[in-house]
Amino acid sequence: MPKAKGKNRKKKFNYKSDRKKLKRKMMKKVAPRIECEQVRKAWNSKRTVAQNLADMGLAYDPNRAIPIKKNKQIKMETATKDEKRVIIKPYVIKELEAEASLPAVKNTTLSKEFIDYVQHMIENYKENYKAMARDERNYYQDTPKQIKQKIESYKRFYPSEYNDLVASLQGKMDTA
Repeated sequence: MPKAKGKNRKKKFNYKSDRKKLKRKMMKKVAPRIECEQVRKAWNSKRTVAQNLADMGLAYDPNRAIPIKKNKQIKMETATKDEKRVIIKPYVIKELEAEASLPAVKNTTLSKEFIDYVQHMIENYKENYKAMARDERNYYQDTPKQIKQKIESYKRFYPSEYNDLVASLQGKMDTA
């Protein structure tokens, strides 16, 4: 039976591959990027993960940080031994707390097409959802109830714009 040719063949050096790029790629896999900016600034690559987190005052293992109290008397005595940890980098915790205390920013919006569609329907039909369903701009063939839900979502996202639109329609009705 013949031997496989690739098995005994001498390995040749690949001149086409860039060894520097390959090493950088491997190092990225080994040490992934830390997403948290405060932790990334305080990180020391020469120390272990547990040592770095201990320096910052963060817990590496949450089960050890806050042990579950047992009912047995013997185990409670061992759990009460508290070791005082020295936090070398307390500014990390302060920055994380400051960032967490900031109010969350809402960045959800409706698309321009959706807004134009709803405004068109309100301008032409006011509250007549059955007529809106028959409109030629109703491309997706929404039912009157679906159109009503879309208008309600527009009201939720842009209450001031909706009120201005209704007020302008009332002004047109009063002048006519």
